[in-house]
Amino acid sequence: MTKSERGGVDASRRRRGQGELEIQVLAALRQSPGPRTAGWVRERLGGDLAYTTVITILTRLHGKGAVSRERVGRSFEWTAVSDEAGLAALRMRRVLDGETDREAVLARFVTGLSSHDEYLLRGLLAQDPVEGED
Repeated sequence: MTKSERGGVDASRRRRGQGELEIQVLAALRQSPGPRTAGWVRERLGGDLAYTTVITILTRLHGKGAVSRERVGRSFEWTAVSDEAGLAALRMRRVLDGETDREAVLARFVTGLSSHDEYLLRGLLAQDPVEGED
């Protein structure tokens, strides 16, 4: 008797972690030399996802600014404009934007960092700002 016959979850059908599917979709688009359709993304991820699931993920990524889209006929072609680190930064920024006491949130965040991460953050903050950014 297989695991799925016993009511277990087959490894290929396990539930993905939060954000895991977004990362996989973004990675597939980043590997592409140009804009791609949702169907292409679905095939690239193994074809076991529903087309509507891929569209939902792409639309969410578009809302987060991680992908761009261009209408081609009746559908869209999608392009990655962010990487995995950029997507994580967008999520962190969204959480921070939802808080009223930004200073307290940032202070707690920094005090919770490992000494290595604090060192990295201090180095990044000490760098000259990129021209055009504040």
